[in-house]
Formats: sequence, structure tokens, C-alpha cells
Amino acid sequence: MSTLIRANSILPGRREDIELHTADGLTLVGELALPPAGRPPVATLICLHPLPTHGGMMDSHVFRKAAWRLPALADVAVLRFNTRGTGSVRGTSEGAFGQAVGERFDVAAAIEYAEFAELPARWLLGWSFGTDLALKYGCDPGVTGAILLSPALRFATGADLAVWNDSGKPVTALVPEFDDYLRPAEARERFTAIAQAEVVGVPRAKHLWVGDAETVLDEVVRRVAPAVPVPLPREWDGPMEYGDASAYADRTVAAFADVPVAGPAQRDAVDHPTRRNAGNA
Repeated sequence: MSTLIRANSILPGRREDIELHTADGLTLVGELALPPAGRPPVATLICLHPLPTHGGMMDSHVFRKAAWRLPALADVAVLRFNTRGTGSVRGTSEGAFGQAVGERFDVAAAIEYAEFAELPARWLLGWSFGTDLALKYGCDPGVTGAILLSPALRFATGADLAVWNDSGKPVTALVPEFDDYLRPAEARERFTAIAQAEVVGVPRAKHLWVGDAETVLDEVVRRVAPAVPVPLPREWDGPMEYGDASAYADRTVAAFADVPVAGPAQRDAVDHPTRRNAGNA
């Protein structure tokens, strides 16, 4: 009998705790989720999480659901990790938040791990702050392309976009209709700097993708594993476990915390009626 896939459903797969080692001497904690035994992955997601100062981590809900579902539903491997100084149930990575500077070594370590593990078709999946890391440091020969969730374009520069443009690698930006910082119309204008960039506006969605994780996963799979039919199944006929999502409730609250973050100023979306703190990206 089929069972509805819920927010805390864990579908079958091979999951192992991993450590990444950066060029500047730090150890980062993470997890690699692979399809069930006997099924090699067809593609790989390297997840770059939102701002750790505002609750972002490897277990941010879209990434958690990707790791719990996509190995079984789409034969996609999911590598997620905590950037320097970031903690979650998995543990805390060494170092301290680097304001999108030191994190260049974190991105490189994740790509290197995926290469040595011989994971196929390595795509960066950045979310908010993680999209800036992808754009600044992810255009690597070992990377197939990038998918950007709620890109804020706060730390990434025109020079960073030019590198992706010149590479010809595919870039897709999934932009919520009601994003706090960058909405579809402005995103399409700003991403003209990358000729091959695809900007997909997602109706009614917001920056944190609450209630829209399934839409995100469908759009991700559509690009990294085009042979897999989408929308993905919403029910599962087979063994299923359940994770404890209660440990992350405080992180959802933290995403709205009024805590300043050093770095370039972050504008609100041009048609946003009120101003919220820039650090939430």
C-alpha cells in the first residue's frame, strides 16, 4: 500500500557521515546520501546552505528533504555539509563564519570530495547565501552546472557572473514570486550577465520555500536528471522511516532574527512593501 511522503519521510538509500578537509586546515562535517544498493547515481547535488548566522545549515529543510527523497525517487546523490563554524544535529564544522571569504575553501573541499568519490554529473545546489558561494567559487572544471534557490546576489560580483558566462556551464535560478531580496523580474535583468542563465519564477513562493519544497525538488531533478519523470511521486510504496524534524524548529525562527551580518549591503526586493534585516539571505 502506498504511503504519503511527508516532510519527515526518509526513503531508502545509503547514507554515511563524511568529513571534508579544507586547504586551510579545517575539518567540515557532512553527509553523503546515495541511491539504494545496486543503483548507481545518475547525478550529484553538492548543497551549499543559507546563512549560518540566521539558521542556515546542511539540514535546512529543502536540503534535508533532497537527501531523504532524491536517492530513492531519482537516483540522485546528495552531498550536504556544514560550512565553517556551522552546526546541526550532524555536528559542528571547525572554524568560524567567514563572510563568504573563507568559505571558498569549503566549496573547493566539497567539489574535491565528490571528484575523488567519482560521483557523476556534479551540480552545485545553492540556497540564498549558498548561491553566492556557488557563483563566487563554484565554476570549477569538476562541476557540471549550478542551480540557485532564492539568489540574493549579495556577495557575488559582476566578475563572478562573467566567469560563469564565459564557461558556458548551465545556470538555473529558481526565484520566488514574493522573495524578500530578488524577485523574478529583477532577477531576469541581473542574470543577463550570464547569457545561458535560465531564470524560473515560482508563483506564490517565498525566500524560505516553506510549503514549496516539492516544487523545488521537481525543478532540480528536471535539470540534473532529465530522464526522470516529474513531478516526482508524492507517495511511496515500500519501506519508509521518519526523521525527527523538531530539532530544527529553532532554526526556522532564527531565519527571521534581526541580527546584522558583516559584508555588502543587501537591498530588499524593489517592490517589497517593508524592509527586513539584510542578514536573512
